[in-house]
This record gives sequence, C-alpha cells and structure tokens, in this order.
Amino acid sequence: MTRRTTIRRVLRTAGAATVTTGLAVGVAACADDGPGQEEGTIRVATSPGPYSELFREGVAPILEEDGYTVEFDDYTELQQADIALQEGSADLNVDQHIAYMENFNREAGADLASVTPVPTVPAGLFSSRHDSLDEIADGQSVSIPEDPSNASRAYRLLVKAGWLTVKDGTDEADIAADDIEDNPHDLDIRLVDSAFISRAIDDVDWAVIPGSMSYASGIDTDLQLLQEDLLPELVLQAVTQQDQVGSDWAVAVADAYRSDEFADYLAGRDEDDYWVVPEELQ
Repeated sequence: MTRRTTIRRVLRTAGAATVTTGLAVGVAACADDGPGQEEGTIRVATSPGPYSELFREGVAPILEEDGYTVEFDDYTELQQADIALQEGSADLNVDQHIAYMENFNREAGADLASVTPVPTVPAGLFSSRHDSLDEIADGQSVSIPEDPSNASRAYRLLVKAGWLTVKDGTDEADIAADDIEDNPHDLDIRLVDSAFISRAIDDVDWAVIPGSMSYASGIDTDLQLLQEDLLPELVLQAVTQQDQVGSDWAVAVADAYRSDEFADYLAGRDEDDYWVVPEELQ
C-alpha cells in the first residue's frame, strides 16, 4: 500500500465516547429490503459539505466501474437525509459522524449504522489578524460555532491552545460554556452560525471553524494555526440501515473507500493538508 502513504495525515482511533447534538425528531421506520428501487442501484442522500463531494468524485466512479448505478438526492439538512435513510427512500449518507448518528437513533428510534469511516476534515483555529498563537492577548475576540456539538469542539480546541481550562470531571466530548473554569485572557467568545464564521474572520481576532465549513469556504489554510485532535466519535462515517451493513453493495462502498484508486484520488486533493484519514483506510 505504498501509494496510500502519500496521504499524510493518519488518525489513530481508540475507545468511544458519547456526544449529544440536541437533535429531536420522530421517524416511522419502513425500510426497504435492499438498495434502490431496482437491484444494483445505490441511492445516496447527500447533504452540504465536502464529504458528499468526495463521494461523488472519488467513490461513485469506482462503484460504477463495478457495475453499480449511483443516484443522488440532495438534502439541505443532514436530519432530512437521515429520515430518508430510515424511511427507506435512500440507502447511504456520508456526511455524519458517529455521535450524530447515535443521537439520531436515540431520538428517532432509528437503526442507522456505519458501513465504514471516511476521511474527515477537522475543525481549526484560524486568524487573519495574527500569525502565531503567542499573539494571544487580554480581551481578544473569538468566534465559535453556536450549535452545541461544534461549540463543544471549539471549547476543546481553545483548551488545547491553553487559552481556557475546564472544571474537574468535565466530559471532554461534551464541553459547554458552564464547564469553563478559567478564561485567563478574558476572551470575548462569540457564538456564531457556523456558516458565517469564515466570512467574518476579519472581524475577530480568532475563529474556530468546523472542517466542512473551512473546506467549503476555501479559506486560506495558511490562516489555520491549530487543528483539533479528532475524538473517535467525530470521525465521519458512511451510514446506512443496520440490516444493510453486510450487504454486497455496502461492502462494495467500504471497499471503494479502501481502494488504491480512491487513495490516489484523495492524495491529489490533500495538498492543503485538510484531510484526516482513518487508520482503517490505510
């Protein structure tokens, strides 16, 4: 697998934890017995972000070479894509991590499961005003995502930077504002919609931007000064219904992500050092 070593970032995963996303939804399950309306068709429920794009360009062509027909249905929200999976109107989604999937399962009484981990873009700490973390100063402003799941990741990244401390016993996978023990620089932490943080990076000293948003916005990677250490449950997954995980088409999806052809494709897109590649794909 020498060609795969050209992908520079490797995630060592071990253990598991629980993160809640605040998703509340009810779904009635009425799953199909197999993929697509006809045999050999894989229906992919896509949602905004780089992961569906990666599947379209890097994985779908491999599956089509293997004789599968790949169809795409676009959803504006990940929740809608998961509902489509559980109802049986779609077969696969590649835009969510384990924590999101498990919370959807709990809230919706669903049975979604992972087919394979997929390359993931971590969150990062960016600045257009400062060139080094050493330039931190009292009263500076920091934009972080307002949704609880990504806010938790942002707080953890600020702890990694040494700018915050959390109370003893805090679950590192579920940090909230109330868990902050000390903010020695009296940072002005602003909760902002994730979609707008990169657009307004010049308005603050520092910004924590989720990986999918930094990738989609095309923000200059030289502005990233620190990257999060991904927890295992935050690694993105290809997801389907539990009873489809071992099916021929799902195995074909997993094999495509593990193929040398996909590794070469991804290596050609990793010049900005965005992607973290799960060990299972090496």
